[in-house]
Amino acid sequence: MRRFLTLKILSLTLVMACVLLAAVAAQHFRLYERGWFVLQEWRHAGEWRERSVWLPDYRVTVEAREIVGLDADISALTYDPQRRSLFSVTNRRPELLELSLDGRLLRRIELVGFGDPEAVEYIAPGVYVITDERQQRLIKVHLDDATTRLDAAAGEQLSLGIDRNGNKGFEGLAYDAAGQRLFVAKERDPVRIYEIQGFPSTAQQPYSVKVLDDPKRDARLFVRDLSSLDYDARSGHLLALSDESRLILELNAKGRPVSSLSLLRGMQGLRRSVPQAEGMAMDDEGTLYLVSEPNLFYVFRKPGD
Repeated sequence: MRRFLTLKILSLTLVMACVLLAAVAAQHFRLYERGWFVLQEWRHAGEWRERSVWLPDYRVTVEAREIVGLDADISALTYDPQRRSLFSVTNRRPELLELSLDGRLLRRIELVGFGDPEAVEYIAPGVYVITDERQQRLIKVHLDDATTRLDAAAGEQLSLGIDRNGNKGFEGLAYDAAGQRLFVAKERDPVRIYEIQGFPSTAQQPYSVKVLDDPKRDARLFVRDLSSLDYDARSGHLLALSDESRLILELNAKGRPVSSLSLLRGMQGLRRSVPQAEGMAMDDEGTLYLVSEPNLFYVFRKPGD
């Protein structure tokens, strides 16, 4: 009898420990908030769909296409509407890459003086901003068809010492051309999205930099990290990509999540989960492009587009 009671107590203790671990894991991965959001997304679909990008409607049309000629760690993505091409960066061997809209490598541009480039963003014809993650620098660069090499020392720079903690710095960029606002994502510990006004400077805008943040908005993101950002000018909404959460979130103008796209197997038509999503960009027709380390390319479209 005593042995039976001992086994029963051990069994109950084990069950309680498992329940406690599951609860801790759910909290760590923000599963409660994510589950509640999925319910709200379903309830408000009719209302939100017409006023947003509405990510649940997207389906993968190009999945895990290898970028031939590239075996390095691709990171970030931005769309150039003038060239109708995509740009990305690699950091171990710093390069700026130009890709076609079907994932072909068009050219490579050497980056000199960029310690750890993690993001690139189109600003205007021939003008881009590149981040240096470890040094928390934003570097404005110019390029044209003849450019083969870019030196950080030649570009306008802005250094920000915000929550510096090594290799967990600036991972994503997005630009609102109408509002002349640059959004910068801090990867994690903590997850942050900063709004920078006044950089890069323009002839119409004197050099006066403001850095704004919204901790309440960032606390609502229920993601473990941020890998990339993109701004949709049509809706005024911001897209935020999380590699570790395998998720893209759409945030409205008030910073509230309104829709999501899962990067897990079986979702959005994916046969396999996206292994390490590092960059995304949307073109002017609403097509969504995604890159994953080390060299995989994805395209998502709405049916009928």
